[in-house]
Amino acid sequence: MTPIREGGVQTVPTQPFEGQRPGTSGLRKKTRVFMQPGYLENFVQSVFDAVRTDAADGFGAETLVVGGDGRYYNREAVQTIIRMAAANGFGRLLVGRGGILSTPAVSAVIRRRGAFGGLVLSASHNPGGIDEDFGIKYNTRNGGPAPESVTERIYAGTQSIERYLTVEHPDVDLERLGSVRVGGTEVAVIDPLEDYTAVMEGLFDFERLRAYFASGHRMLFDAMSAVTGPYATQIIEGRLGAPAGTVLNGTPLPDFGGHHPDPNLVHAAELVSRMSGKDAPDFGAACDGDGDRNLILGRDFFVSPGDSLAVIAEHAKDCIPGYREGLAGVARSMPTSTAVDRVADALGIKCYETPTGWKFFGNLLDAGLATMCGEESFGTGSNHVREKDGLWAVLCWLSILAVTGKSVEEVVREHWRKFGRSYYQRHDYEGLDAAAAAEMMTELSGSLSNLTGQPLAGSRVERADEFGYTDPVDGSTTSRQGVRIFLEDGSRAVLRLSGTGTAGATLRIYIERYRDDAGASDIEEALGSLKQGVRELLRLRERFGTDEPTVVT
Repeated sequence: MTPIREGGVQTVPTQPFEGQRPGTSGLRKKTRVFMQPGYLENFVQSVFDAVRTDAADGFGAETLVVGGDGRYYNREAVQTIIRMAAANGFGRLLVGRGGILSTPAVSAVIRRRGAFGGLVLSASHNPGGIDEDFGIKYNTRNGGPAPESVTERIYAGTQSIERYLTVEHPDVDLERLGSVRVGGTEVAVIDPLEDYTAVMEGLFDFERLRAYFASGHRMLFDAMSAVTGPYATQIIEGRLGAPAGTVLNGTPLPDFGGHHPDPNLVHAAELVSRMSGKDAPDFGAACDGDGDRNLILGRDFFVSPGDSLAVIAEHAKDCIPGYREGLAGVARSMPTSTAVDRVADALGIKCYETPTGWKFFGNLLDAGLATMCGEESFGTGSNHVREKDGLWAVLCWLSILAVTGKSVEEVVREHWRKFGRSYYQRHDYEGLDAAAAAEMMTELSGSLSNLTGQPLAGSRVERADEFGYTDPVDGSTTSRQGVRIFLEDGSRAVLRLSGTGTAGATLRIYIERYRDDAGASDIEEALGSLKQGVRELLRLRERFGTDEPTVVT
């Protein structure tokens, strides 16, 4: 099939690819899948076709933001999108230098510059490389991930697409700041750090944080050879004066140095090791591939994502200038621990429980119902952007340490004394046979009504259900978001299949037991019977040959 040229625009005939439905955070596949001729183009054209009616006067007056985490195929994808955006008539493109923009930075640029939307090239915390993962998602005018109403239109387009639009043009020099024209479109290569850094300066007291480092406090930040390296180097070492070498693995690499850029206790093992012992730094942190997840560590001390969200919410008004007026509300994803619920009660504000996926927080933030949000997968953020923001969370913790004068462990233990502790773990079972995992969840869902009253983990099942959500702003509903099992002793277990992987199925089991004991219990003792009971309920060893998780966080 020969492309049709008209006025410099090429109309390229194409056919649908199977499996281009966006997941909880865009479309993610193996890199080689994206490298197939027409694969990326089909999805991008489907995005443009789906959102064209949202531009009242057409794309000619609109700005599109484009950038990614620098993983393999990022630069090639950016060049493809530039040509396609020009062919589709966008008035202006803002592209991060080198094709680089962290996910929260894309949101910041969209919001600060009044852009129509943005395309984020990332598979987040998934590995990068030609044999690993790639991804793309569309963010709307508010800076946040497209809601389901939009992603369903995009998916429908991918199933019926017959053509995509592009122009012939040499590659744009992505290293040179400034503007060039591609067809009728202005393409501006921008400093990827500028807008994001300005937003952080508006929220945090950089002078106080400089004083924290000047007084001799030490920190390690592991950028995991991913996108936050330049951001952390500029802000933490440059603006805040932390010593050179504070930022580890600070150069983004296409394969993330061969490592898995997921900031958890397994994949950030080097950082965990360096934060151990009496001579370790005061504070340790890491971010993931695209900069939206975070890991918080003290000396020989790990802060769970649920506790991190709760502590930030507790201290925001007193420690972070951007929140000195207080919080309107907080929100957490359903699997996230209930620690922040108790902080909300103490503050007299509402805590919203949503499905997993940052897009569900967008309406709450836009409507002013929530100020801070978090999810158990190491994602925390606020209304400054419409994405979770790893480096923002790190600066929140730096502010709390600087203002309170306490260590990370002291801050958390003080929180537990005040609010009690949610003993909590997430168990990931990765690479499971997808059909067997789906069959297991279907079987479990069909037996929920029979679970009530059954013994489990030394207690009895009080109730069990599949979580559904009605958005309090627009009334939209979302169903089948994971199974919840509540025990009479106040414990709970949540089970769901993750939508962020690209190979096989990932089962996530979340177990939580609340005790008002100032955090004095051993977590393995507190959770041992509950996790064993859930494994037996699911018959994991029988189904998959093992009941040992791949990762525990």
